[in-house]
Amino acid sequence: MEEDMSKLKLMAAMMLGFGLSACGSVDTATRNAPLEAPVLRAAPISLDVQQIRVTVPKSLKVSEANSYYPMGDIVWREDAPGDRHAQVKTIMEEALATGVAGLQPGTIPVVLDVEVTRFHALSEKARYTVGGMHTIHFAMTLRNPVTGEAYGAPKPVSVSFKAFGGSAAVAAEQRGITQKVRISERLASVIQTELGMPVRTEADQVAALSLTE
Repeated sequence: MEEDMSKLKLMAAMMLGFGLSACGSVDTATRNAPLEAPVLRAAPISLDVQQIRVTVPKSLKVSEANSYYPMGDIVWREDAPGDRHAQVKTIMEEALATGVAGLQPGTIPVVLDVEVTRFHALSEKARYTVGGMHTIHFAMTLRNPVTGEAYGAPKPVSVSFKAFGGSAAVAAEQRGITQKVRISERLASVIQTELGMPVRTEADQVAALSLTE
C-alpha cells in the first residue's frame, strides 16, 4: 500500500512538472554580463501503458451535411454510412495503440483514458475542392490500473493540421494516402509527444499486443 502511494505521489509530481532540474550555472567571472535563466527540463516519465480506453460520447453531434465548413462535432465520411461514433472510436483506438506501441515501455503502470470532444475530417465538397483542416480534440487521463484513481486532471489535447483538397487530395488517394491514414499517423505521433517517453529503436520493434478493449 505504501509503495503504491509513493508511486502515485511520484507520478503526480512528475505530471505537475515538479520534476524539473536546472542545467547551467552563473559564471562569476562575468558578473557584469546579463544573467541567463537556468534551462529547465522536465524529468522523464517512465510509463507502462497497459490499456487504452477511448470514449466518443453519444452527445457529440454528427453532421452529414455536404458543406465546406463542419457543422457538427463529428464530420467523417471515409467509412460507409453507419455509426460515426463507433467509426471514430475505432480510428482513435488504432492510432493511439500504434503510437504507444512505438514507445519504450517504462515502469509505472497506467491506463490511458481518452474522451473525444471533436473529430473533424472533410466533407466530400471540401475534400475535392478547396480542402480545409483536420481537427481532433480530446481529453486524456492517466489512471492507476488497479484502483482506477486518476494521476491528475484530464489534459485537453488539440490536433489540427492542413487537409489535402482538390487535385492534391485525388493524387494522395491514388497513393493510398487517405484522410484516415494522415489522421492516424498524426494522432500516433501526438500521443507519443504527450506521453513524453523514448521511442523504440528498430531493434526494439516487436509485434505489439492489442491495448484496446
